[in-house]
Amino acid sequence: MMRAHKRGTNYLGTDRTRLLALGTLFGFVAGALLMSAFRGSVGRWSSYRYSFSSVSTATPIQLKAILHYATSKVVPQQSLKEVTESYNVLQTLGSCNFLVFGLGHDSLMWAALNPNGTTLFLEESPEWVTSVLKGAPFLNAITVSYKTRLREADKLLETYREEPDCRPERAFLKGNRHCKLALDNLPEEVYEREWDVIMIDAPRGYSPEHPGRMAAIFSAAVMTRERKGVGNTHIFLHDVDRKVEETFAKEFLCMKYKVGSVGRLWHFEIPPVTNHNNAGSINNFC
Repeated sequence: MMRAHKRGTNYLGTDRTRLLALGTLFGFVAGALLMSAFRGSVGRWSSYRYSFSSVSTATPIQLKAILHYATSKVVPQQSLKEVTESYNVLQTLGSCNFLVFGLGHDSLMWAALNPNGTTLFLEESPEWVTSVLKGAPFLNAITVSYKTRLREADKLLETYREEPDCRPERAFLKGNRHCKLALDNLPEEVYEREWDVIMIDAPRGYSPEHPGRMAAIFSAAVMTRERKGVGNTHIFLHDVDRKVEETFAKEFLCMKYKVGSVGRLWHFEIPPVTNHNNAGSINNFC
């Protein structure tokens, strides 16, 4: 997720570059949000040719998003093609439960692309949550504590099977204090709701003292396995060009479930564990 003071947010250097980038982003956001309002089928981007009179059909959060991104000097870190991969799924599902690891300058866009569903953001920094919500108090965001540090990634991957509560046949989240990869102290809403789409673009994972995304990836995998409702869970993982994201995705999200790859984004569609065919083995999740 984009943090102006902490992450690689793209500030545009020249006025010409800024206008071109903002024009591209605004065209995408406006077209995508209006398309969402109509709930029509997803077509090529060139088909998004709506008059501005159609804006009246958009929801309040979609209108706020259009206004925000039309006037912002900051663009989301994910590329247009990467965002499109998630957008297509959100449109296909309609109103859904959307869990996002991270809070930032692109959060208003994600919430607006799921206007009639539930979108919840999980963020590691209380200060950052306060800062973002000052400008967008209608976003649903909560602070999450992580027990991991990026420097522990290799050891966690090598030793997680030694803890019974981490093993695939037994792994759970709520109250799981023994498994360091399990997010055990989240609000009840996270555990009680079954999430149709999970976006992992946080926590920070670019220096040893940061939490890394090991626990987020593991916990997302456990959520999909515990799903009781109809349908699969879509998981989008960003920054797969980094070793930890790639390695933990292969270990817990499973490459056999990867259905899309765009830029630095991987898209997984994972079924719940309903039979031994997709339950993995006693030694691994895949």
